[in-house]
Amino acid sequence: MREIKVSEVTDVIAKLCMDSCYYLPQEMMDKIRNAAVEEESPLGREILATLIENFELAKKKAVPLCQDTGLTVVFLEIGQEVHFVDGDLYTAIHAGVAKGYTEGYLRKSSVGDPVFDRKNSGDNTPAIIHTKIVPGEKVKIIVCPKGCGSENMGALKMLKPADGVEGIKKFVVDTVRAAGPNPCPPITVGVGIGGNMERAAILAKYALTRTVGEHNKDERYAALEDELLELVNKTGVGPSGLGGSTTALAVNVEFTHTHIGGMPCAVNLNCHQARKAEAEI
Repeated sequence: MREIKVSEVTDVIAKLCMDSCYYLPQEMMDKIRNAAVEEESPLGREILATLIENFELAKKKAVPLCQDTGLTVVFLEIGQEVHFVDGDLYTAIHAGVAKGYTEGYLRKSSVGDPVFDRKNSGDNTPAIIHTKIVPGEKVKIIVCPKGCGSENMGALKMLKPADGVEGIKKFVVDTVRAAGPNPCPPITVGVGIGGNMERAAILAKYALTRTVGEHNKDERYAALEDELLELVNKTGVGPSGLGGSTTALAVNVEFTHTHIGGMPCAVNLNCHQARKAEAEI
């Protein structure tokens, strides 16, 4: 049994919050640089060049890539041999978010009551936390601050098995087309298939944590990812929704078992910034 002080988790979460909002993952930067060369639209190439300039300035000055630094989503993979000591794990995670957003001068966007009293918490807490227990004595932490422009354009559909793969393709493409410029393309598309209503939605969000360019290990779903990316880019939405051949940089699909009578499908869109940082303790 390995003991981990929750204060260590707090410090790691705080750093990941800041890093994810200041620095674009290198694989995303490479994808956008390549897209800027291959983009068919002159305006699209100009937009992509501006985005690259913004990313470089944010990294140089250690300032947020965008003013919307999102709600903080945390995925935890906790080794079953780990014992957290000196406090409550969830309290420590929320404290890390508060520290990261306060010390990192990140915009606080969390309101406590969604309907009647939309009062800002002042420190971007609470975080949205998803945990998974795995073998071992390590803890993997993935922090994904998610802005609302892209989050608002996600969708869920309770497809029927008879809809098949063509139904999935249509739903994904229709969702991207309807989103238009709102999720700040070029986007990354997360698709969750199977489970039930909530499981499909979490899978779609988790799909966005995958390294851009990394395919599903199942060859069938890897092929589906490539086909969906091609279809999405044929919509012509383009960079910033102003037309072009680069609407998405990747489509990541995750799947799980489901009921014999259903085929839930969720789509979650990430803006071009694709904020993500991870660490292992």
